[in-house]
Amino acid sequence: MKKKKEQDSEQLGKAIIECIKEKKGLNIVNIDLTKTDNSVCDFFIITHADSDTQVRAIGKHIQESIKAKLRETPFHAEGYENAQWVLLDYSNIIVHIFQKDIRRYYKLEELWADAEVEIISEPEADF
Repeated sequence: MKKKKEQDSEQLGKAIIECIKEKKGLNIVNIDLTKTDNSVCDFFIITHADSDTQVRAIGKHIQESIKAKLRETPFHAEGYENAQWVLLDYSNIIVHIFQKDIRRYYKLEELWADAEVEIISEPEADF
């Protein structure tokens, strides 16, 4: 039987991923950091979009939908000003919404070689 925190994280993660899909987020990945040393959270969910408008829209949609469905709000949200990289911190899950070039530059998926990476949506041909 799963602990409540694990169930809550799983439910929150699925809801966030669904919100990203609804706003056409690209190359969605879920990185499980629970078995890594010194991780800042349990999961990173990463996606990107083609414009600052879409980056903002994905972030706002996640915040509004998660608040309505699960009554959760992020402890911290940043990046809406330039919308090159929006970060939503739900404590045990951190969501990163990038513009494509910024995501390519930072390569967050490559930082944890020992983490389990789940590919939610297939990468674009030119990514």
